[in-house]
Amino acid sequence: MNSTIFVINPNSLRAVTDDIDAALTPLRRRDGPDLVCLTLAEGPPGIQTQRDVEAAIPPLMRTVAERASAASGFVVACFSDPGLAALREITPKPVVGIGEAGMLTALTLGQCVGVIAILGVSIPRHLRYYGAMGISSRIAGELPIGLGVAELADRQRTLSRMIEVGRELRDARGADVLVVGCAGMAVLRSELQRAVGVPVVDPCQAAVANAIGRVQLDWHAA
Repeated sequence: MNSTIFVINPNSLRAVTDDIDAALTPLRRRDGPDLVCLTLAEGPPGIQTQRDVEAAIPPLMRTVAERASAASGFVVACFSDPGLAALREITPKPVVGIGEAGMLTALTLGQCVGVIAILGVSIPRHLRYYGAMGISSRIAGELPIGLGVAELADRQRTLSRMIEVGRELRDARGADVLVVGCAGMAVLRSELQRAVGVPVVDPCQAAVANAIGRVQLDWHAA
């Protein structure tokens, strides 16, 4: 029987979970782990502020604890990686945050990373995280598209804004690789990459690819 990696959307919007699930299609293999996407019903409707990040942590911890025995690994599908360190204390199995995995993957694809955020209020929180990760010197910039999580459902409008911001990061900030800084933009990665002509990392795909590799190779954190 295949092992199972649970991919948890920490907000309560099922539409975001569905988009994450669709973005993972290229990573599904008959002989690989099952990828099961979950919506955190107790989570906030969108994780846009520090308060939202903190509110998602207790139900995330309960979800991981409840499913730890059935899981081969977990992916936290929010770019702010809520509760990542605490979740890793609950289980010895891989727990991968999409923010951390997305940024580290981008560093292997280019020298200067540009990040597309949803709202300006998210950027200071992200910048603090990059500082904690020790990668600030490799960040070309981060710019918002000015849309909240719920508004991302309008894909054409979202893609148009992502292309506009992506080109600005490429041309004005010198970014040679882009990261989409929200799980809700996952399904638009390929179209954005074609439009801007530089590698684009979807952090959900990056995190799940990392988790699959760790499960298949039996890698565990020290």
